[in-house]
Amino acid sequence: MAADARDRLIGAMSAAPVPVPLADAAGTRDTPRPLVAHGCWYPSADPTGEWVAFICDRTGVPQLWTGLADGSEIHLLDADPDPVTEVSWSPDGRWIAYTVAPGGGEHTRVLCVRPDGTGRRIVAGADAGSSAYLGCWTRDGSAVAVTVAEPPPPTGLTVRTVLPEPSAPDHGTAFGDLPTGWAERDGPATLLGGAGHGEVGPDGSGPDHGTGAPAGHGTGVAGRATDGPVHGTAGPDGEGPGLDGGGSGLDGGAPDRLTAYLVDPSGLGSPVLVAAESGAATLRVCDVSQDGRLALVRRGPRGRREAVVVRTADLATGSVLRVGDGDPWIGRFSQDGRTLWLRSDHERQFAALLAATLDEDGGRVGLSVVAEREGSDLELLAFAEDGRTAALAWNVRGASELETLGLSTAARPRRVPLPHEVVTRITRAGPAGGTVLALSGSQRRPGVWWAPPGGLSARTPWSSRDEDAVPPGRPPVRPVPLRPTARDGVRLGGWYYRAAGRDAGRPGPCVIHLHGGPEEQERPVFDPLYHELLGRGLDVFAPDVRGSSGWGRSFVDADLGTGRFAAIDDVADCAAHVVLDGLADPTRLAVMGRSYGGYLTMASLVWHPELFRTGVAVCGMSDLSTFFAGTEPWIAESAAHKYGHPVRDRELLRSLSPMSRVDALRVPLLAVHGEHDTNVPPGESEQMVRAARERGLPAEMLTLRDEGHEFRRADNRRLFRRTAADWMQRHLGL
Repeated sequence: MAADARDRLIGAMSAAPVPVPLADAAGTRDTPRPLVAHGCWYPSADPTGEWVAFICDRTGVPQLWTGLADGSEIHLLDADPDPVTEVSWSPDGRWIAYTVAPGGGEHTRVLCVRPDGTGRRIVAGADAGSSAYLGCWTRDGSAVAVTVAEPPPPTGLTVRTVLPEPSAPDHGTAFGDLPTGWAERDGPATLLGGAGHGEVGPDGSGPDHGTGAPAGHGTGVAGRATDGPVHGTAGPDGEGPGLDGGGSGLDGGAPDRLTAYLVDPSGLGSPVLVAAESGAATLRVCDVSQDGRLALVRRGPRGRREAVVVRTADLATGSVLRVGDGDPWIGRFSQDGRTLWLRSDHERQFAALLAATLDEDGGRVGLSVVAEREGSDLELLAFAEDGRTAALAWNVRGASELETLGLSTAARPRRVPLPHEVVTRITRAGPAGGTVLALSGSQRRPGVWWAPPGGLSARTPWSSRDEDAVPPGRPPVRPVPLRPTARDGVRLGGWYYRAAGRDAGRPGPCVIHLHGGPEEQERPVFDPLYHELLGRGLDVFAPDVRGSSGWGRSFVDADLGTGRFAAIDDVADCAAHVVLDGLADPTRLAVMGRSYGGYLTMASLVWHPELFRTGVAVCGMSDLSTFFAGTEPWIAESAAHKYGHPVRDRELLRSLSPMSRVDALRVPLLAVHGEHDTNVPPGESEQMVRAARERGLPAEMLTLRDEGHEFRRADNRRLFRRTAADWMQRHLGL
């Protein structure tokens, strides 16, 4: 190994996580009485398939629980108030690993605990300023993979000087030449990124791109502020509101660094470095081969994800293949390590199940399509422990279809009936081949269902019943799909919710609700915010404008660069569609959205100022330049290809920023933000509200305590949706 590679390896290992013991968890000693309306999601079964670890918010905060798959016995395993975001039971049954978000913020840490609540410890992310998230377990359960996002080094470029603005963009400009006001934000802003893919392995050598797919753009998922699970993560996994990955800082900044390790939760063995990457937004270990020779790593910024096979002996790259965004659990090695089953959109419009044949060193020598569907993405993928069968969840125009497939036979896939519209997670349970599903739908809160081999799915007794989804008297509304056409002929999608009690054919007040991402997709799932608005007599239209996932790779890419202007026009075209169809009253339209949808809300209000009566922007970006200056490094790394480079494309970013057109704002604005949001900092809402007030417009800001980019606490979610509904009622004249 060369000297510089050895130095990098030593540096990486010096930052390796060390387990930190904590007090024992509540275990079986503390099981509070459940709330009637609650959600259960992100299940992970023990090796026998009898017990399931899962996330549940029945206490008001998403916490770690365990329960019998086919019984009513459940236990709150960790009673700490920090929200839990991921769960994984070890293959040997000895440990449960889970990710928590201290204080509800964006920095996360990984914990492990024994199923009886003893032995609780922080496995990664304990250091100040760092963040960590889960990877896979090794096949024998002796170690869990974790990825650590280290805080930027103190030598990183800190932008604090305001310099004169150049007369024209300079494509060779470094960050020291940023335009006036670019870094006017409280605190320093460390800027990272670049055009490269970063490094895999301590020697900094990238993969041989001749064997992989060309860089492209894929689909992603970002959660919205609602009860139940957040589909996708904000933080080091890169599912925030968008940038371009790179290796050496966005034109000169110090790169961030992600390192992935295999960690023995007991602390008896030393951490093993699996991969390291600089200047990119994600690094997750998805599988380790049975013999431990190979690791499957997903890396790269949003829209440019890659599956990388790494040789664990020397951390060299075996092969590289493009994969889409979305669920991070992209594949698995066969028992002999010679086949890699992969969910991938390599050279395709829609993701399919591919089989990559590997040589002894993990290099790809063949590639074939195992399962595909025209016009539908393979969204979720799970494997039986013996690797002989797989469960596949397909995204069919927003709803899910589930099937099982034998990987070693020519038998046709077997369709699995679903009691609700959307599958959010699949985990295989027990040696007999059972499946545990996380389901959501328009008539129920998220729940966990047990599907025995060859049998019908059954709701776990500890999940909410459909009749308990909402209080009596106001049943959930089942939406209908719509397919608007944009002014340039592009077909859009979406779901329309009509308030109960209105006569057929009579237009009503309508809220256009815009999802985050941009790559999220609107799904027909129960949303308490929609339920609140509908109960006030407001219709809701939730569209998929260009840039959304679920409609093909080209549709996701259609908003890149100057295409974002067309995405803003899509919002107006969706409003026109529901008006011309006689669904919505043109004099009582409002617009609302979260994250990227919050940005799009503000953009719609200033690009189409006469169309809407009011707007509610939640955690949205009001100025793309100040967003770049203030966001997390890994978010910045993942967003440039979505919006534009903060230096080379600064004129484009300025023209796309709602703050640049704030003089066109004509209507009242409510902004909502989590106080600990480091994905889209609260200053983005503050400056828009301040500008609106300076122009004499009614504008207010609601700051939610102990929340980050996602709103996870029941009391805050309730306050948010009631405040938003009150605002809509007042300004739509209801």
